[in-house]
Amino acid sequence: MSDDPYSSTPESELLEPAPAQPPDSRWKSIFNVRMLICMACGFSSGLPLYVLYQLVPAWLRTEDVDLATIGAFALVSTPYTLKFLWAPLLDRFAPLGMGRRRGWSLVTQLGLLASLAAFSMLSPSRSVGAIGVLCLVVSVFSATQDIALDAYRRELLPDIELGLGNSLAVNAYRVASLVPGSLALILADLLPWATVHLVVAAFMGVGLVTTVLMPEPERVHTPELSFTQTITEPLASFFRQRGTGPALAVLLFMLMYKLGDSMATALATPFYLDTGFSMTQVGTVAKVASLWASIVGGTVGGLVMVWIGINRALWLFGLVQLVSILGFAWLSVAGPEVGVLFAVVSFEYLGVGLGTAAFVAFIARNTDPRYTAFQFAMLTALTGVPRTLAGATTGLVVEAVGYTTFFLGCFLLALPGMAMLPWVAPWGDDPAPEGTS
Repeated sequence: MSDDPYSSTPESELLEPAPAQPPDSRWKSIFNVRMLICMACGFSSGLPLYVLYQLVPAWLRTEDVDLATIGAFALVSTPYTLKFLWAPLLDRFAPLGMGRRRGWSLVTQLGLLASLAAFSMLSPSRSVGAIGVLCLVVSVFSATQDIALDAYRRELLPDIELGLGNSLAVNAYRVASLVPGSLALILADLLPWATVHLVVAAFMGVGLVTTVLMPEPERVHTPELSFTQTITEPLASFFRQRGTGPALAVLLFMLMYKLGDSMATALATPFYLDTGFSMTQVGTVAKVASLWASIVGGTVGGLVMVWIGINRALWLFGLVQLVSILGFAWLSVAGPEVGVLFAVVSFEYLGVGLGTAAFVAFIARNTDPRYTAFQFAMLTALTGVPRTLAGATTGLVVEAVGYTTFFLGCFLLALPGMAMLPWVAPWGDDPAPEGTS
């Protein structure tokens, strides 16, 4: 039996292959209401993030706020990195009598609706400090909404649907960028900024309506814990259910699987410009290629995982992700050829979409249903470390060795993550969901 005193599932059962899914079951995994919920929740998660990253900087700049001040606004995204610190509260409490997931989703969405609308009452020329505080409020509500909706998705979806459901959520997250990053900027040429902020805030209605209508997942029994135990017990459970060695291997894999890919794309735009492409070519060819390829890759990856499972997807999609890094090395030698740029960026972001689809599903599968909010927030924060390291170090490496050698190095850095797959995700059937026999 498991060493976990709160688990009724033998360790051997956690490692058994999942029963084969009949074809009609797989089609039902694609065409169901759960997929629509995932898309609506993904849109609701993405909207406030892109308000902070795209809309607010544009608004400030049109009001003649200096670039140094605008750059300092990047600090308001800190709650997204630290969200695991308060995630245990979302596992412990159920506000508004709507359950843990729907209750917290509604609280945060109402907070986001109000705070996004509050931008309409401020002016960058008179109250840039107040705008900074409000951005921090939006960031806290948004990060907390992400905790609730990530946990909701994990508890709503059976394992066979994790890949597709998470892929659709990520794609809807990206589509949400069109509201603050495109629609809002177009409207700003026609309407006062105060009206634009109210229009953008109204799009939070997508999340509010979805939260009111969607079902609360059946709650897995959670033991009564002290406040300290709400943090320590989810961590201890993660190691108990796997054993210390395998648990550390899973955590190391999460750090390594996308390391090479993250480093290769960290300086993508400066690389295109240094290669000799114009700003217009980068803004049209490269950006369009990356958007369509990542969305198609994520969608196709999610669909394929319904048939082949998460384990096989990590192998196959990881291979595409690995090979696609070499495309950047090719581009660095080929020079400013537009056709090569489109092909390389398309293939790279196809790999990004496929790899992300499998990776997010793997993270979700490795959470304990009793502590989904905390463990999902903790694991996603951990997987963000390579992106942070990449952003901090790649410039120095490129200046030292040049782009071609740098991209070949990124390819080599991607190999250890692939080499760990036989231990953390063996080729074959996925393990049975926890609690099955």
